[in-house]
Amino acid sequence: MLSAFANSLKIPELRQRIFFTLGMVFVCRLVEAVPIPGIDPGALQKLISDIGSQASGGFLSWIDLFSGGALSRCAVGALGIMPYISASIILQMMTAIVPTLERLAREGDVGRQKLTQYTRYLTIVICVVQGYVMALALERPGFLGISRVLVPAPGWHFEMMTVITQIAGTMLLMWIGEQITERGIGNGISMVITVNIVSRLPGAVFQAIQMFTLAESKFTIFHLVGLLIMFLVVVAATIALTQAQRKIPINTTKRVVGRKVYGGQNTYMPLRVNYSGVMPIIFSSVMLTFPGPILRHFEFTKTLGNLINIGEPLYVLLDALLILFFSYFWVATQFNPLQIADDLKRNGGYVPGIRPGRPTAEYLDKAMTRITLFGAIFLTVIAIMPSILAKKFDVPWIVASFFGGTSLLIIVGVVLDTMRQVESHLLMRNYDGFLRKGRLHGRR
Repeated sequence: MLSAFANSLKIPELRQRIFFTLGMVFVCRLVEAVPIPGIDPGALQKLISDIGSQASGGFLSWIDLFSGGALSRCAVGALGIMPYISASIILQMMTAIVPTLERLAREGDVGRQKLTQYTRYLTIVICVVQGYVMALALERPGFLGISRVLVPAPGWHFEMMTVITQIAGTMLLMWIGEQITERGIGNGISMVITVNIVSRLPGAVFQAIQMFTLAESKFTIFHLVGLLIMFLVVVAATIALTQAQRKIPINTTKRVVGRKVYGGQNTYMPLRVNYSGVMPIIFSSVMLTFPGPILRHFEFTKTLGNLINIGEPLYVLLDALLILFFSYFWVATQFNPLQIADDLKRNGGYVPGIRPGRPTAEYLDKAMTRITLFGAIFLTVIAIMPSILAKKFDVPWIVASFFGGTSLLIIVGVVLDTMRQVESHLLMRNYDGFLRKGRLHGRR
């Protein structure tokens, strides 16, 4: 593996792509470190320390994790790439519902360019709304639990400045992601998110060291060994979940055109066990963010609101049920067995023992339903592990977040995808890949 990294720098094109990606990553981190104009620096430090001391997995902590701490620093890139991701998810779901968007998705490159343009417009709209809400929250710091004044000169000019800077920061991060995809290595948008998550790793390591070095700490060497073993097991399970797939055998009929024979090959169709990726965890986190605080606001529902809190049994149960539901919901909106069956029939392909057309669609739908159940259960276990560690075992949230959940799934997925791309460059030039025995999924 070390020789593969060394060989990566020997290939001029790959070396250029790697250095370009590192340069874009530096610009990305710079955007998420510059604070918004008009913020009191002293009050901002108080805000950072307060948010950093909160060991919760709430929505704000989740957004702050995705932005690499930019939200707690009130930076230009405080919203991060999340508005673009939200717009992409909305457009993907609407594509399966709105016939006009579905036709655009089938028009090839022209249709995809139009959908990309619509996604950018929707991103700006989301940035305007979220930036304005952020400006109002900074002008009224009581909502954030901060007693000091964050904005010395509040008013419409500060609100407009905040909205403009947030739009500029998000669009710049989106452009950086597109440039990495085109001229760098890996998927750009996913790379931006991964860099922001990994930027919290030094703080997590520092918190983990304090867990076992402070005099009043209740953690022992046995806890350390247990956490290390758990981390290795969770990472291995996450890799297995990300790579797992069921191979549906596909045969193609022979066609004779002139003197050439086409088809007659045996291949397979890979159905991913975790087809929905991290989307169910994101949807579930958003859905469970607001009921608890709203219920705790009223006296007669305060008890129920306390039960819907991070790590509580009712919260874990609802989180698991929502992840299961959204796993099937995402597959139902994105996986179209009828279209796949029609494409197979049109190209002369068929599943052995299954008639083409509707019987093939029913077979694919049944197979996808079964593997989605196992993937959703596995995903649920990984998702709820950080909240259980933080609530039941008093592990700091910044440490517990790397033991599962969205952050670990994204990191594993992006690292595997980047390794596949680097490995393809190495194999094309007769270099050894990362694995001499076995192979990464995607290697041909």
